[in-house]
Amino acid sequence: MTMPPSKAGTKGVPRAARERQVLDAATEEFGRRGYEATTVAAIAARVGVTKPLLHHYFGSKQDLYLACLNPVGDRLLHAVRTAMAGPASAAQPTALRVLHALFTALDGQREAWFVLYDTTLPPDSDAARRAAYYRRAIDDLAATGTADLLRSTGSGDPLDADALAHAWRGLCTALVRWWVGHPDQSPEAMTQRCARLFTAGRILLTEPSSDVT
Repeated sequence: MTMPPSKAGTKGVPRAARERQVLDAATEEFGRRGYEATTVAAIAARVGVTKPLLHHYFGSKQDLYLACLNPVGDRLLHAVRTAMAGPASAAQPTALRVLHALFTALDGQREAWFVLYDTTLPPDSDAARRAAYYRRAIDDLAATGTADLLRSTGSGDPLDADALAHAWRGLCTALVRWWVGHPDQSPEAMTQRCARLFTAGRILLTEPSSDVT
C-alpha cells in the first residue's frame, strides 16, 4: 500500500521523522554558522535528502529558519518564566534557577541559543522580527529580575538596571558558548559551576586585600 504524499518520507523514513532530522540538523547549522553562512544544500546533505525535497517540506531558507526558531524561542521563554516564578532561596537564588532552566532547555541542542541570538539575519525580515520578539520577551524578564535584585541592594538607578540586564545577557551567551565546547558537562554540572563562580565573584568584590593577579 502506497503512503499518501503528505506522510511519505525518503528511503523508508516516515516524513515526520525526516522532518525532525532536518530541523535538528538545521538548528545546529544555523546556530554554529549563522543564518547568512548556512545553506539549504548543506543541511540537505547532512540529512541525506535532496535540496528540492527540503524545500518541499519547509519552503524557503527563511521558512526553515523560522521552523527552527519558534520551538527554540518558545522553549527558552517558558523556561525563564517558570524559573522566575518559583520562590527564591539561599540554596538556589533566582539567577542560578534561571541558568539551570536555560541549560536544561538547551541540553541536547546547545547551539539553539545562537539561533535566537543570530546577528546575520536579513534586516527587516520575518526572521529578524520573530527573533527580536523572543529576545525582547526574554530581555524583559531579565530586566525585571535585575531591577528587583538592585532594589534589594538599595539601588533604584534605572541605568544601573539597564547595564546589569545587558551584562546578564552577555554572561548567559558566554556560558552557553563555553558549554558548547564542553559537551561532557551536564546542566546540573554547569549550574554547580556557576554557583562556584558567583561565590568567587562575591569574594573578589568584597575582599580588596585578596591577591588576584
